[in-house]
Amino acid sequence: MVTNQYGQPVGDPLPQWQSRLRPSRATLNGKFCYLAPLDAERDFTALFNAYQQAADGRDWTYLMGERPETPTAMRGHLEMLQGNTALVNFVVFDSHNSIPVGTLAFMRIEEAIGVLEIGHINWSPLMKRRSCATEAIYLMLRAAFDELGYRRCEWKCDSLNEPSRQAALRFGFSYEGRFMKALVTKGRNRDTDWFAMTEDRWPTVRTAFERWLDEGNFTADGQQKQRLQAFML
Repeated sequence: MVTNQYGQPVGDPLPQWQSRLRPSRATLNGKFCYLAPLDAERDFTALFNAYQQAADGRDWTYLMGERPETPTAMRGHLEMLQGNTALVNFVVFDSHNSIPVGTLAFMRIEEAIGVLEIGHINWSPLMKRRSCATEAIYLMLRAAFDELGYRRCEWKCDSLNEPSRQAALRFGFSYEGRFMKALVTKGRNRDTDWFAMTEDRWPTVRTAFERWLDEGNFTADGQQKQRLQAFML
């Protein structure tokens, strides 16, 4: 146990710690997908078409807004995201056809203490249950930990959003607790569940992702043989 001059227990010293760089808006390249900086004017038509593949707007229930029902509304939604300087927004492109299929962002970025969050995750039906959905999270985590040296990456969601809760656990995040009455959104109460991954956990998670991404884990037509959980310790 580390103690100070008064005999009180204190946290481990970090004599080499330095503030980290903010994530850049550079493209993150993968095998099944690549993440490019959001460009509302470039992407709004393709993303509108992608999200309209769903029969209704239920995928937007736990997001801050409802599904835009016209291309103009989609452009406005994306312009709002792009104009938010607290976010580093990415569009997920399917590598096979370079079509936009979803969005996500780095947010709540604290360079001085090395903490950030992956949020604003919005997969279209063209992306759900596809390998690119898993790889997109891997690319974000790899950028946060390996390229930028952050100490902690967070994942937060509505406590009633069971698919998001299960996704966080599947990707190797640890559940840390529930913040009661954390937000009012769409006129409703939201309790928020917190998940996180720290730098000491990341090497194990990275190995699981990379074993999952190995060519031997996929058939000739790109279907996975084993799910990510099979490699996660």
